[in-house]
Amino acid sequence: MSNVSGDLLARYKNYFSVVHENNEFIVINKQAGINFHSEDGEFGVVVAAEKAFECKLYSVHRLDKMTSGLLLLAKSSQLAAQLSALFFDHQVQKYYLAISDKKPKKKQGLIKGGMEKSRRSMWKLTKQPNNLAITQFFSYPLEDGKRLFVIKPRTGKTHQIRVALKSIGSAICGDPLYAEKSEQTAAFDRAYLHAYQIDFKLNDQDYHFKVNPESGCLFTNEVFIEQIEAIGATEKLPWPKI
Repeated sequence: MSNVSGDLLARYKNYFSVVHENNEFIVINKQAGINFHSEDGEFGVVVAAEKAFECKLYSVHRLDKMTSGLLLLAKSSQLAAQLSALFFDHQVQKYYLAISDKKPKKKQGLIKGGMEKSRRSMWKLTKQPNNLAITQFFSYPLEDGKRLFVIKPRTGKTHQIRVALKSIGSAICGDPLYAEKSEQTAAFDRAYLHAYQIDFKLNDQDYHFKVNPESGCLFTNEVFIEQIEAIGATEKLPWPKI
């Protein structure tokens, strides 16, 4: 249970909801379409959380503006350094959900390649080992030709999941950069990428957080929810070997 007043949480509900709070860190569920950092005169989700919790918070990973879901924020620079080390050593396991309306070249497996800057703010996947990105995934049928992707990124590169799914022919629905123009945000009520689960061990204690998407008609309909329930424990899936 959060110690933040209900009035403060209500004020910033368009930015996030609270998943967990303790003396060392907080976990929030970031809303889709909210900037991570403050820009263009509007504060981002980290500043919104600082205002709501009335304390300085330290980021140890980030989510793209279009992405909703779990975000871990430390309450001290010392704890931030400790958590950052866990991320660097691949001791934090993250799982994402995405929806595409394009059939993938393969339904499950490993997507591996070098990340290279492309045009505009885009990235592309190459066969070179530089800036290597490794992504594991499974996909499942939904309705109307759409597919649910359950994704485990093993590296943390900019736009990694978005580029990985684009590379197998399944750009994320509503992605303003990597989907075709006719399939961008005007065609969907949000971009369909969500940080679903995060697991880690800190100071000999295991932490496991999971939260379903709160917005988006494709993320909240009955078919999607039934498929997520059928998948069960994400961490126990037979993830492709690296």
